Amino acid sequence: MCGRFTLQATAEEVELFFGLDAVDARLLTPRYNISPTQPVCVIRNTETGTDGGVRRELVPMRWGLWPSWVKDPRDFPILINARADGVATKNSFRNAFRRRRCLVPASGFYEWQAAGKGSKQPYWIAPPTAKNSRLIAFAGLWETWLGADGSEVDTAAIITTDANAALTPIHHRTPVILTALQFDDWLSTETEPQALVAMLRPADEGLLEAVPVSSRVNAARNDGPDLILPVEPAPDKDEAEGEAEPGDGQQNLF
Repeated sequence: MCGRFTLQATAEEVELFFGLDAVDARLLTPRYNISPTQPVCVIRNTETGTDGGVRRELVPMRWGLWPSWVKDPRDFPILINARADGVATKNSFRNAFRRRRCLVPASGFYEWQAAGKGSKQPYWIAPPTAKNSRLIAFAGLWETWLGADGSEVDTAAIITTDANAALTPIHHRTPVILTALQFDDWLSTETEPQALVAMLRPADEGLLEAVPVSSRVNAARNDGPDLILPVEPAPDKDEAEGEAEPGDGQQNLF
């Protein structure tokens, strides 16, 4: 799944990576703990005018998709992710999958690894530092929800798929990451559904590395570059208890 992610790239880096015209730099302040229901930036195609041409634009949306047919979002679950194996057919996603696909720029994302009886260990997952890349692109969907009072809310979800072999020990699902060569086809309304589905595959081995980070990321109110700094992962509670000296009468609290 994808429950939190980061975006630390500059406006200039985003423009170059996604082939955009000038974007509002105020939309791209560094963020280290982007959480569900918060504003996110997405990239979608928009018509340039009466000639039928299109260009890419970066716009803010709410993370948590509301299908257009929802009457009251308060009675509807938060759809932050859309599983790749049902995105083309499920009622909540199929219309957006056909007509309203987007790219979600990110620098990395968080996943939590279960550790025996102890708390889950968070990992920041991103391209290796050696690759000097500050951007990846998640496959996304968007919808515009219309309220009875005439209000409009643009909402988005991130598509997830099976994790690759390297990331499976941490979590069995990850966001779909698209390459720059796939951007045009993903955003185009002319791409055949079978070609779109074929893009929804696990990330290539070696594309990402996982770094254990502080549990401070668990609270959405926390933000800042310290959240992606590596830490020593907490020992597995079962293993730690097994290492206690026999008969010492003590239990390991960590």
